[in-house]
Amino acid sequence: MPNGGMSKMMKQLQKAQAEMSRKQEEIASKTIESSSGGGAVRVVVDGQKNLVSLDIDPEAISEDNREMLQDMIIVAVNEAFQRVDEMVSSEMQKVTGGIDLPPGMF
Repeated sequence: MPNGGMSKMMKQLQKAQAEMSRKQEEIASKTIESSSGGGAVRVVVDGQKNLVSLDIDPEAISEDNREMLQDMIIVAVNEAFQRVDEMVSSEMQKVTGGIDLPPGMF
């Protein structure tokens, strides 16, 4: 490969790396909302899978349904995390031109 080709390839790699970093920052600032129990539990997580907010309908809170409430929270949080994974995958495929990267790479 002539030197000009190598230089061009390095510039393309640097550009792709900068785009991926920008996309990671963009993803980190996005939020995903999920709910369970017909909206009795609502959670918001950010693109880094940090729980940002948790809202529980007061009517869902009682000692009688404590276990059910705990399950609803777990379901809502796990669904939100799954949606973050899907969002990250979709956004990164835009940057990589559809190349599937190993999970956790970004």
